[in-house]
Amino acid sequence: MMLSVQSLQAAYGASRVLFDINLDVAEGECVTLLGRNGMGKTTTIRCIMGLLSANGGAVSFVGAPILGRPPERIARLGIGLVPEGRQIFPTLTVHENLVATAANRTARANRWTEKRVCSLFPRLEERPNQWANTLSGGEQQMLAIGRALMTNPRLLILDEATEGLAPLIRAEIWHCLETLRKEGLSILIVDKNINVLRRLADRHVVIEKGATVWRGTNADLERDWEKVHGWLGV
Repeated sequence: MMLSVQSLQAAYGASRVLFDINLDVAEGECVTLLGRNGMGKTTTIRCIMGLLSANGGAVSFVGAPILGRPPERIARLGIGLVPEGRQIFPTLTVHENLVATAANRTARANRWTEKRVCSLFPRLEERPNQWANTLSGGEQQMLAIGRALMTNPRLLILDEATEGLAPLIRAEIWHCLETLRKEGLSILIVDKNINVLRRLADRHVVIEKGATVWRGTNADLERDWEKVHGWLGV
């Protein structure tokens, strides 16, 4: 198992947010983390990445416990994060954003380079010297994904992968994620576009009020769709 999260609990001060989160991602698998806004998806990711201290539970990556480790050490183990809101380096160019995170600590044979990222996102190849904060929202998201890939991760986590993007840009992002999926990269993804996620992912995890309430495959999702839709609907 690439990533395992068991009975994860967390709070912001006195406000409990996560009560019982359970999920896992196998090597080469794509798993979704689903739920309405405010249910704890981003908090779960922040705990996995060490950006928020958990109050209980366990998180392991490739069999090693990582809960409580600092974020930079977790990233160096081979987890790449595309955070909600992109959070690219605004005063650096496209080229500088990509090379700033370049590393191959997991010794990937077919490692990600700037050239390879630009072949995945041709729009970035056209703008190497453009300031990141002058890119469109879709281009910034491409840059955020490219920056994460430049760390040569074993697991890629995307929080709100296509939120706020135009339909054509969303289609480009989904196409790129399908390419990464076919290459065997392990992926944990948060997004609201369930129709695309059904095609892209192997399994799905639904959380409600800080707890995992459902887990299953695409076949399970079809069977339990009415129940699951009740947790995802507004």
